[in-house]
Amino acid sequence: MKTYTILCPTDFSECSLNAIEYAAKLGEKWNANLFLLHVPDKEDYEKLFPGAAPGEGLQTAKKKLESLVAAVREESLSRGLNSCSGLLKEGKTISTILNCAEVEAADLIVMGTEGINEFKKNYIGTKSSKVVQSADCDVFIVPRKVFFKIPRKVVYATNYQEEDKLAIQRVVGFAKVFDSELDVVHVSTRIHTIDKALHLTMVEEVEPFVAMEKVNFVLKSYRDDPGLGLENYLITAKGNVLFTLSKKKTFFEQLFTKNLSKKMSYFINKPLYVIKRL
Repeated sequence: MKTYTILCPTDFSECSLNAIEYAAKLGEKWNANLFLLHVPDKEDYEKLFPGAAPGEGLQTAKKKLESLVAAVREESLSRGLNSCSGLLKEGKTISTILNCAEVEAADLIVMGTEGINEFKKNYIGTKSSKVVQSADCDVFIVPRKVFFKIPRKVVYATNYQEEDKLAIQRVVGFAKVFDSELDVVHVSTRIHTIDKALHLTMVEEVEPFVAMEKVNFVLKSYRDDPGLGLENYLITAKGNVLFTLSKKKTFFEQLFTKNLSKKMSYFINKPLYVIKRL
């Protein structure tokens, strides 16, 4: 049986260090092989290592990567992580991440995102959004300043398509590992609306695929933007991780297809797990 494999790109920023912590904790639970990937970037090096001579930044980066690998091994190998290795690959960031995920047969990419600044004006995080769009495997996005904590509640956003029956089983597997509560949430809007009776019918179809006790099926209404409605639900329900399925006709398409990096910023305070492979 193939060992579960996690790829975690890092640029040594605070944001990416938080992602490494999530990757290691998930790896402990799934007895995974973890690869920490660094893609050299001249502009990043000038910021990280100001005043360094040409080539010196690369050597410093190698040492930093080795140090991170050693720290993860010391912390997580005794707790269930199968292995941790460092990869330093030169190239364009996005294509290198995607290629490395393919070569290492990654099941999951875990990466940080700066999201948006505190005034919600300058949208960034485009690297993570491009990886979400193009990756063949699942992608777990960890926002800046979101530190690992055991998820007490996970939220799955759905519009009750046939694919949800398989996707929900994946979410259930995650929830069971951490003994989390699961909320299956559909946000209804003026354009895409269902009444309570139809919602109950949909729940009856999906419920047999949710083999756990701590699950809630929720119908929320939000007049205009389902993304804003879902953000509001995550805050009020104290959800720790948002799951969504990236397939045609799924809720992900409504939430993120237009201006993905901007709409991902709704969830700056919550990790986002995008299911890409069923």
